[in-house]
Amino acid sequence: MPKTTNARFDPVKQFLQMMAVERNAAKPTLEAYGRDLSDLAETLEVTPTGLLGLGEADLARYFTILSERGLSPATTQRKRSAVRQFYRFCVAENLSSADPSRKIAAARKGLSLPKILSRVEVEALITACEAKNPDQATRLECLIEMAYASGMRISELVSLRLDAVQRDPAFLIIKGKGGVERLVPLNPSARLAIKAYLDIRGAFLQSKDQANPFLFASRGAEGHLTRRRVGQLLDEAADQAGIDRARVSPHVLRHAFATHLLEGGADLRTVQTLLGHADISTTQIYTHVAGERLREVVESHHPLAQYAGKGKG
Repeated sequence: MPKTTNARFDPVKQFLQMMAVERNAAKPTLEAYGRDLSDLAETLEVTPTGLLGLGEADLARYFTILSERGLSPATTQRKRSAVRQFYRFCVAENLSSADPSRKIAAARKGLSLPKILSRVEVEALITACEAKNPDQATRLECLIEMAYASGMRISELVSLRLDAVQRDPAFLIIKGKGGVERLVPLNPSARLAIKAYLDIRGAFLQSKDQANPFLFASRGAEGHLTRRRVGQLLDEAADQAGIDRARVSPHVLRHAFATHLLEGGADLRTVQTLLGHADISTTQIYTHVAGERLREVVESHHPLAQYAGKGKG
C-alpha cells in the first residue's frame, strides 16, 4: 500500500532531491525535469500530489497533446524520460502502487544532425574577437580557443577554476555529468591564449574580488561568466565574422571539436572519452556529420566526381 501523504507532500520535490543527491544530476537537468513534470501537472490539471493518481490513459493523452505542440524530438524524449523516471521513483519509494508510465515507448529520434562550423569559420570567429577592446578580445579568444581545443561543455568551461590552468597544463581534469572525471586536451594555441588572458584577467575583477577562484571571473552573482553571457559574446563575434549567428553557440564549438577530430582520423571511442559521453550512441551522431562533410568535399573537388556530374557523352 502506498505511503500516506499530507497536504504539503510534494512527490516532485522528493524526486528531484533524489536525482540531485543519489545521481548527482546537474542543475540544468534538475531544472528541466522540474519544468517537465510541472507541465505534465498543468496540462492534465492536477497538483503535484495528484500526479500519483494518474493512469496510463492520462499519460497517453498527455503525450498526444505533446505531439500536437510540434516539439523537437529531443525535447519530447527528455519529457518522456522525466515522466518515466519520476514514476519509477514513486513505485520504488512506495508512493504509488503502480507505474502508469511503463507502457510509454521511448520516442524515436529522427537523425537531427548537430550544427557545426568549418575550420575556416572557427578561425574567423577568433579573428572577429579583435573588434572588441583589447581585454575583452583576449578573454573571448581564450574562451573560443579553449572550447574548440577541449570539447568542454560550456557549463564546465565557465566554472573552471583558476588553479586548473596556472601551471600551463597540456590536459585538464574535468568533472562532467554525474561527477565523472575525464581528461581534456589543450593544444598549443589554446595554451597561448590562456597565458595571454591570465595577464589581463585582473581587469575583470574589482579589488575586493582578487580571491575569486574562477578562471573566467565575473562580478555577477555566480562569480564567473554565465552561459548566457558567453552566448551573447559569440553572437557578437558571429556578426563580426559574417557568420549567421543561428549557426553559432557555445555548444556548436563542442560539435566542431568532435567533428573535426573524426575528420582528422580520430577513432570514435577516443572522441567519446574526450566528450564525456556515457553512451557511444550519443557520439555516433558525429560520424554522420563528418561523413556528410567528407562526401561534399569529394563531390566538389574530386576530378572524377566532377566529370561524372557532367554526364556521359
